[in-house]
Amino acid sequence: MNQAQIVESEGLQPLLRNRNYMLLMGSQLVSNMGEWLYIIALLTLVGLKWQAAPWEITAMTLCMAIPVLIGGPVAGWIGDKYDRKKIMVISDVVRAFILIGVLFAGNLIQIYILLIVKGLMDVLFSPAKSGKIKEIVDPKHIDQAVTISSSIEQMSKIIGPSLGGLLMALFGIQLCFIIDAGAFIVSALFLLGVPGRKLLKQKGLIGESPNEARSGQDTQKKSFFKEIGEGLQLIYGMPLLLGGVVTICAVMLVLQMADSQIVTLFRLIPDVSDDLLGYCISASGLGTLIAAMFVRKLSWNTLAKMGVGSVAAGLVFAVCAVVVVIEMPHLLQSVVLFGSFFLAGAGGGFVLVPFQMLLMKRTPEHMTSRVFGTVNSLTSGAVIIGPTLGGALVTGMGPVPTYIVAGLGTAAVGAALLLCKSRIERKDEDFAARSEGLMVPETSTI
Repeated sequence: MNQAQIVESEGLQPLLRNRNYMLLMGSQLVSNMGEWLYIIALLTLVGLKWQAAPWEITAMTLCMAIPVLIGGPVAGWIGDKYDRKKIMVISDVVRAFILIGVLFAGNLIQIYILLIVKGLMDVLFSPAKSGKIKEIVDPKHIDQAVTISSSIEQMSKIIGPSLGGLLMALFGIQLCFIIDAGAFIVSALFLLGVPGRKLLKQKGLIGESPNEARSGQDTQKKSFFKEIGEGLQLIYGMPLLLGGVVTICAVMLVLQMADSQIVTLFRLIPDVSDDLLGYCISASGLGTLIAAMFVRKLSWNTLAKMGVGSVAAGLVFAVCAVVVVIEMPHLLQSVVLFGSFFLAGAGGGFVLVPFQMLLMKRTPEHMTSRVFGTVNSLTSGAVIIGPTLGGALVTGMGPVPTYIVAGLGTAAVGAALLLCKSRIERKDEDFAARSEGLMVPETSTI
């Protein structure tokens, strides 16, 4: 066994023996699979059974995204102030009841209301989970912990849609919602085995946060809005985090312009197979999964990985647009598109996973939920704006130019990051020096 394998084994085995972390990942696996089942069942119910108009389906997407956009910072504050385990359990239980409520919904207005409430529970769960990882995982194993969590998300993206289609074919749409509700209950049961913040403090596994250490009078002096804004202040104050956040938002914006119009692009393929779109989406998830598993082993630093990933994903998306309009055998065209989406997903993994590792490592435990909640809010804004711009570009120019513009735009973001990388890192080192060594600069590896 070589030195790298020894380090890998020593780093991974303690994490796999961490009962609290494995319970948390079990909860994530069940809920992620249930989430994809719910999305497939809901789109089938509304889009096929109820024959909803395109703008009505778009409204569904907005109902899911707007709570994250508006509520991210507040949800992060709640996650830092209160017991994260209780927040996640309550969120799971409420989401289970919401999915049961979908069975009794008779029109789209009721669906929209249920989606907004569920979105509020989703936005509470995500930053609380990120903060919980920080609570229960040794700092030496944070990279591995983020890798496993990201891999679970991508496996769910690959397996979930196919499993959802199979279950609907076997049992029908209504039973799928019941199964999904049960998945959230199982997720909550996993979480019950994870110790809460109070027990972790009693065992000396975590210390008191600055807020807890202050007296009651001092705590009251800090305004509610100032506490919520501390997540954004922390990001703005660290050049490395700020550069990563700006990059991730820009990449999400331009990629959403393309992703939202993927159907219009595939319509240009003569006699296109009904399964090709699903295969390409799965290929994208597979590429991201493989990238998540191996990106940590590269010796590049975070900004280099994000920059290269952005350039690669953008160029591949632009190539997809060209492949669609070039005359070639259908089998060859399908293989090229499958491979292109795989590479695009891998490029996306090089952007997302190192950024999540960086965010987790550089954020103090008592502010983790606020920082992740703020980032979720910013990226949700890109998710909302991107499809709107994409629709406008497709209407004005057509799907092929839109994909080329979005792809080259993504590549340009990555190239700009690579050009500014050294300057951002120098500023980050200066920030670390001013912080008297409280923050460790990253100049070589994650």
